[in-house]
Order: sequence, then structure tokens, then C-alpha cells
Amino acid sequence: MNCPRCHAELTVEDYRGIEIDRCPGCGGMWLDYGELDQLEDTVFDKDELKGSLMFRSFEGELVCPKCGGRMQLFNYRAYNLELDFCEQQHGVWLDAGEEKRVMELMKQRIKDIDRKGKAEEEWGNFLAKLGSPSFMDKVKGLFRK
Repeated sequence: MNCPRCHAELTVEDYRGIEIDRCPGCGGMWLDYGELDQLEDTVFDKDELKGSLMFRSFEGELVCPKCGGRMQLFNYRAYNLELDFCEQQHGVWLDAGEEKRVMELMKQRIKDIDRKGKAEEEWGNFLAKLGSPSFMDKVKGLFRK
């Protein structure tokens, strides 16, 4: 199988426990269908919290190294990262360094979810205090003469 970017022959290697096809020329990697999810899972394995995978797909310039069909580009999980994928579900092409960006985004997703949970907890505590008689008595006291 040849690289869709520079056409060098891809070599098989183990990357974080996933058998991927790497280009020795440009450093890109081919992930067979389902392996992008496995890559994400090395950092964050809660699929129900990851969000939608694809946003705004459109025709790209690369061809699938398996079927030769024109690949599509998509905005990865609504981030500013465009990845190429085969519409026939053969796989996803990541240019050099994009695998690291995917993992960084998954790490950021964990932080965002944690921050959201803490904010919701603090908001709930604030609302509970608003409903307490002592707080309302203080508010009413501000308006008494």
C-alpha cells in the first residue's frame, strides 16, 4: 500500500498497541477503519463523552490507498483539525503529527468535561444557598425600612 500524500510504500508498525501503516517519506499514517477510535482510547476511552466525530465533510485531494477512491476531509470533532477519510470506510489518513494532535484534543476533552462538572456542582451549590431561608431573610432585610 502506498502513501496517499507522497506515494512512498507504507510500512507496518506498532503505534501505542495499534498496528498502523506509516509513511517513511512524509511521516503520515494510515489508520484502518476503527483504529482512529483505538488511538483516541489510548488517552480517553469514554465514547459517550467524546462528541460527534465528523463535522462538515467535503472532497479532498488524496485518494484512498486501499480502493483508489477520492477521500473526503472532515473537521475532527468540531476542532480546527481536518482529517482525510475513505467514504468506503477503509480508513483515515493522518498527516505527520496529526496523531499527536488527536491525542492532545482528547486530553483537552477530559479537562473540559472535568471543568464542566465542577462548574455544574458549584452552580448547584449556589442555587441551594439561594433557596435557604437564611439567605432569603438577608435579601428581604435589605428591602425593609
